[in-house]
Amino acid sequence: MNGWMSLDQEPQKRSDLFEIVPPAQWQKPKLSDFLSRFQKQSILILGDLGVDRYTQGDVERISPEAPVPIVKVQSERLKLGLAANVADNISDLGGQCQVVGIVGEDRSHEDFRTLMEKKKLSTAGLIQDPSRRTVVKERIVSVNQQLLRIDYETDQPLSEAIERSIIDKVETLLPTVGALIIEDYAKGLVTERIAQSAIEIARANKKLILVDPNAQSEMSLYHHAGVLTPNLKEAEMLGRKKITDSFKLYEVGQDLLENADAQTVIITLGKDGMALFEREREKAIWMPTVAKDVFDVSGAGDTVIATLTLALLSGASPCEAAILANCAGGLVVAKPGTATTSITEIQESLNRF
Repeated sequence: MNGWMSLDQEPQKRSDLFEIVPPAQWQKPKLSDFLSRFQKQSILILGDLGVDRYTQGDVERISPEAPVPIVKVQSERLKLGLAANVADNISDLGGQCQVVGIVGEDRSHEDFRTLMEKKKLSTAGLIQDPSRRTVVKERIVSVNQQLLRIDYETDQPLSEAIERSIIDKVETLLPTVGALIIEDYAKGLVTERIAQSAIEIARANKKLILVDPNAQSEMSLYHHAGVLTPNLKEAEMLGRKKITDSFKLYEVGQDLLENADAQTVIITLGKDGMALFEREREKAIWMPTVAKDVFDVSGAGDTVIATLTLALLSGASPCEAAILANCAGGLVVAKPGTATTSITEIQESLNRF
């Protein structure tokens, strides 16, 4: 993974910099109690919205027109994507949520609303912008192998009027929830004005703030984020430092805490689990992965931040919340496509350890 040496390969540095929290140290009854409180929590999600379209088919021959496979379509599936996948995860975990974001005035917008309604998710926070496409990520798949991905999106900046409408929606809806999640997919919605206005409103209302950052964005967007949840690549880009070993990982984690003025940074490490950094802790915490199989990592970060937020709102410490998020992330990467998990699946995962 990015050429970095995992913590398992560096026992000395690992013990100097990281406290290890293996399953044997989990307080399972306490973790189960937090899971039982998820249904009482409500969250506002601000971010780029879209539809994930999966086109599944068989490949039996190569096109005579060009050296490309011909896919004979067998099925098509639509699913809530990008920041809406976080809402999907929260819903499947029993929580309540509001979603603020932009859609276009196109057929894909109608598909998006239909998907939201099927999951009984509120559309009160949606803003239509006729100058933009509703984001769609189409994946062409054959025999569980992705052949091609087609992205439909608009690159132009938001107008000031749309920015103001988004901020107004956040100001209206935020007092009704317990936490704010900002999901930055770098599709144009999370501008510095919008991100910092939302964070300021959340701080004024004493709400929990979590940000899933993007490697293409600037750190200034995320200043005062309470909890930052980058993956390894995003941490490298935001920290402007290649992570090649445990020392560099620790350095970047501490730098992100400082530069974002955050209380907590959780760096997800794929097959190596996750690392948790907190202002009041000299040592970081490392949690080995609980994933047995990795089928598809699409949307795993959405599951992690959804579970993490619900757990924190339910009274879990950052470490306890990260354990539950680690379990949830391990479950969805074993499923094809952008997937979600459930309280039952997480509880069963806890019981296995």
